[in-house]
Amino acid sequence: MNAYQPTDRRPIASSLRRSADAAVRLCVRWHVHPDAVSYASAVAAAGAGACLWRSGVHLWLVVPAAALMYLRLWLNMLDGMVAVASRKASRRGQILNELPDRVSDVLIFVGVAHSGLCVVASGYWAAMAALLVAYVGTLGQAIGARRQFGGVMAKPWRMVTLHVGTWTALALGADAAYAGLSIVDWTCIIIVLGCVQTVIVRLNRIVRNLREH
Repeated sequence: MNAYQPTDRRPIASSLRRSADAAVRLCVRWHVHPDAVSYASAVAAAGAGACLWRSGVHLWLVVPAAALMYLRLWLNMLDGMVAVASRKASRRGQILNELPDRVSDVLIFVGVAHSGLCVVASGYWAAMAALLVAYVGTLGQAIGARRQFGGVMAKPWRMVTLHVGTWTALALGADAAYAGLSIVDWTCIIIVLGCVQTVIVRLNRIVRNLREH
């Protein structure tokens, strides 16, 4: 029996956990390794990034892109649940849980950057901001404090914001612009600003946690 138990897991609403209960049981029964689920989440993100990349030519592709982004989130939740349920949780597994997730962020926002729906730099700034948020989240754990998940632009909310922004562009048209910036440009700006707030919140909590211990 594997005695390792992951610490500082991301808080997940009970309703979302229940949505994966049947899938967890199937994965355990069919001996699906949690690493395979982690890799599947990156594949879903790659699909989302590809759809977003081509959405400048076929704007309707933002619809499947959103579905794939949420599938990525769901699979990323599922891998940890499968690891615990199958007693395959390990330190190596935590690395494989985090690394594909960071690759997923880059794939999605690089797809946005080269979609033609925004300035290229907007998508890359959003990608860098997403990576910085994740880095700060794990920084506390690395130096002996708790892993941090707070802030307004954690991973799920980045995907929700991008979904709303791209679907707004679909509703209003790719040419819709305000103050010289497209809707997707503004979406990326909101994501970056939200990431700045999230980094500040997480750093403050890390420092406070270190002072308390």
